[in-house]
Amino acid sequence: MEKYLITGISGFVASHFVEYLDSLNDKNIEVLGISAHKLSSNFTNNLKNIRFNSIELNLMEIDKLKIAISSFSPDYIIHLAAFSSVASSWLDPSDAFVNNTNIFLNIAEIVRSQNIKCRILSVGSSEIYGNVSADEVPLKETIKTNPKSPYAIARLSQEMLSKCYADYYKTDIVITRSFNHIGPRQKDSFVISSFIKQSLEAQKLSNKIKLKTGDISIIRDFVDVRDVVRAYYLLLKKGISGEIYNICSGNGNSLANIIKQIAKILKIEIETEIDPLRIRPSDNKIIVGDYSKLKSQTDWTPKIELEKSLKDIIDYMS
Repeated sequence: MEKYLITGISGFVASHFVEYLDSLNDKNIEVLGISAHKLSSNFTNNLKNIRFNSIELNLMEIDKLKIAISSFSPDYIIHLAAFSSVASSWLDPSDAFVNNTNIFLNIAEIVRSQNIKCRILSVGSSEIYGNVSADEVPLKETIKTNPKSPYAIARLSQEMLSKCYADYYKTDIVITRSFNHIGPRQKDSFVISSFIKQSLEAQKLSNKIKLKTGDISIIRDFVDVRDVVRAYYLLLKKGISGEIYNICSGNGNSLANIIKQIAKILKIEIETEIDPLRIRPSDNKIIVGDYSKLKSQTDWTPKIELEKSLKDIIDYMS
């Protein structure tokens, strides 16, 4: 039996990872999900192959977490629990550290101190690259990091802890720098889902609508969550301990261009209006990644085009 322990099981990415595991048609996979919140009763409705259980647990309760990890004895830990909002991290920086750096440290230390033989996937963020010049794009893992938000600094701290445990304690940890991922079921507090939700609601009243936005000139590398979870699985199987891997599409799109694509799909006109409350104190102007390292070691490439991602989000939210 191959055992996967997944933190943040009630979240957007975890649900897609579980579905991916189930799609492998392997009856010898067991999953234990951990969440600070009660899991939806329909979470397991479509699962046909894997064995699945979940528990409610605050990852800061280290004694309870130790019991959960030790008793389950996982082969793999996929650490998806996170405080994942850059904007919110400006409002509550301490929360960004508690719910990123500190909870990861608890997991790594339990695995080390209890000598649990498993591989940990430490999921990080492309936000740690910070502001870069156009000639540095696409970003390779070797570029100097320059985080510009409390969230990004917390994520870099998690990454540095991962490297420390892998290099000095020989804990088996593979590290990702995951770029902006999108797809069905993502909360509408995230930018693309927010645009689509606003558009769908306004479309009911008019074919010409106005969106409230932040800075839509920024360029991001959007990758579909279903491609992301496939990369996570391949890294668990083929990644090198202590190594860092970009997970990205390799393509940059401005938020303005994303809005144009949404308008085209919905056959509406979209006018934008800057909302001062959506402007961050500091924002990276361009983040586009290079996934050649991931491809060379796992043969992963992104398969889902941006247009399909947008259409699938629209279908899910309609």
